[in-house]
Amino acid sequence: MIRILGIDCGSNATGYGLIDSDGRSSVMVASGVIRSHPRSPFPERLRRISEALRDLIQTHSPAAMAVEGIFHSVNPRSALQLGHVRGVALLAAAESKLPVYEYAALQIKSSVVGYGHAEKAQVQAMVSVLLNLREKPPEDAADALAVALCHAHHSWALKRLSPSVPTPAASPRRQRVFVTPS
Repeated sequence: MIRILGIDCGSNATGYGLIDSDGRSSVMVASGVIRSHPRSPFPERLRRISEALRDLIQTHSPAAMAVEGIFHSVNPRSALQLGHVRGVALLAAAESKLPVYEYAALQIKSSVVGYGHAEKAQVQAMVSVLLNLREKPPEDAADALAVALCHAHHSWALKRLSPSVPTPAASPRRQRVFVTPS
């Protein structure tokens, strides 16, 4: 079993999801949303996200962090703010010496739902099924759990395909894996 921290970055609501997984079956350890007031100064929101992520890492000791890769946005300001939040998340991981794995949104949805253009409600429903949850998690937490599940599935598949090659989660030298959809 490996403990994976999935992050769904957002400047007002950053979702997180921690799972324990062997790649075939997974159990939710914790999930939630780090919220900051939209009228707070942006640097203050970043500080709040940073502190919460550091606390999560210290409390739950994940072996890896998975995040959604960079995407293109119509609104440059939103894209820039999202980039800052991702930077805070990546820094929190680096300070804790956690390897970071990035996956495209299409790949995450395909891995969890089976369809790369799935709606948020479909992601919530499948995360609930895959993790045997009684209730659907909030959207941002469900997205973060989906990122963690995607990494669990990919790590397990790589291990099965190449048993002599260390899995990304087990290789301390591979700090970041950029995964693009095929």
